[in-house]
Amino acid sequence: MTRLAQTAGLNNVQREILSTVRDFVDKEIIPVATQLEHRDEYPTEIVEGLKELGLFGLMIPEEYGGLGESLLTYALCVEEIARGWMSVSGIINTHFIVAYMLKQHGTQEQKDTFLPRMALGEVRGAFSMSEPALGSDVSAITSKGVRDGEEYVLNGQKMWLTNGGTSSLVAVLCRSDEGHPEGTAPHKSMTTFLVEKEPGFGEVRPGLTIPGKIDKMGYKGVDTTELIMDGLRIPANRVLGGTTGRGFYQMMDGVEVGRVNVAARGCGVAQRAFELGVSYAQQRQTFGKPIAQHQAIQFKLAEMATKVEAAHAMMVNAARKKDSGERNDLEAGMAKYLASEYCKEVVEDAFRIHGGYGFSKEYEIERLYREAPMLLIGEGTAEIQKMIIGRRLLEEYRFQG
Repeated sequence: MTRLAQTAGLNNVQREILSTVRDFVDKEIIPVATQLEHRDEYPTEIVEGLKELGLFGLMIPEEYGGLGESLLTYALCVEEIARGWMSVSGIINTHFIVAYMLKQHGTQEQKDTFLPRMALGEVRGAFSMSEPALGSDVSAITSKGVRDGEEYVLNGQKMWLTNGGTSSLVAVLCRSDEGHPEGTAPHKSMTTFLVEKEPGFGEVRPGLTIPGKIDKMGYKGVDTTELIMDGLRIPANRVLGGTTGRGFYQMMDGVEVGRVNVAARGCGVAQRAFELGVSYAQQRQTFGKPIAQHQAIQFKLAEMATKVEAAHAMMVNAARKKDSGERNDLEAGMAKYLASEYCKEVVEDAFRIHGGYGFSKEYEIERLYREAPMLLIGEGTAEIQKMIIGRRLLEEYRFQG
C-alpha cells in the first residue's frame, strides 16, 4: 500500500476487502484497461471477476445475500477500482444506487424480488433522471406515467443512462399527476418506476427502446445510452415504495450517496495520475539528471500529493457521516466538488510532467486526461454542488438579528 490516501480506523474485514480489491485492480484491470478503453469495449471478464468477489452485493444486507458493508467500505472499493479504470467503477455505481434505493424505499415485495439477484450481479441496475433538454433542472422533467387500471403507461425520452444497455432493471423518474392536483410543487408530483427489461439495444420490451451507445470523449467501455418510452406498460406494483409522489426524494437520496461515489472515483483517478507522474519523473532525464530532481517538478509533485490526500479525507468524512445516519448533503457536495476539481488538476499536472509523451495513446495518462472531465459533470456539476453547499451553510449559520 502507498503512503497517500490511507484511512484510519478500518476493521480487519474492511482491510481484507480493500486488499483483495486492490490486488484484483493491479492484476486484472490496469494491464488491460487502456487497450479495452481504446476499443470502447465492455469489460466483460472484469465484471465477471467483480461478481465473483461479491462487489455487486457489497452494501446489500446479508439477509438478501449481500455482504452488508458500509458506504465507507464501498467508497474505498470504488476508489481502488477507479484507480484501475474509472469506467468499471461506473458500472458498479449505477447498480449500487438502484440497490440502495430499493433497500431504503422499496416495498418488502420489491426487496425480496430484486435484491437477492442484484447481490449476485444477475440483475444489474441503472437509474434515469436526466432528459435531453433537462440539464440540472430535475423539476422540469416531461416524461410521464399515467395510471390505467392495474398498470401505468409511461411515455418520454430519458438521457445519459450509464449501464443503459447492459442493465436489466432501470429506476426511471417520471411525472405522475395522480393524486396531485394542479399547482402541486413539481418535486411532489414525481414517481420512481422500476422498469424491468432485457439487456441489449433496440426494442428491449414492448414500448421501450434503448438506442445504441453514445460516443463519448472518455468514460468508454461502459455503455451510456438514451431511453425512449412509447406506451410502455408496467404493473402498478413497480412504483418504488408503492406510493406515487415520492420519486424526487428517493432519487435525491440515491444521488446523495452517488456523490460520495463520484468523489471516490475522483480520488482513485487522481491517485493513479500521481503514481504515473511520480514514476515517470524518476525515469525521464533532462540536463543530465532525472526531472524529479528539478525543483519545479518537485513542487508539482508536492501539490499533486497534497490534493490527493485532501480529497480522500473529505470523501471518507462524507461516507462516514452517511453511515452514522446523519444528513450528509453538505459533506457529500463538498467532497464531490473538491475531489472532481482536484482530480482534473492532478491529472493535468501528471500530463504536463509526461511532456509530449502524455499526448501519445501509448501512455496511460492520455486516457486519464480524457476521463477526468466526466467527473466535473456526473452527479451534479460544480455549480450545483456550490448551490447545495451554500444553502446548507446558510441553514447552519443563520443570522440571528
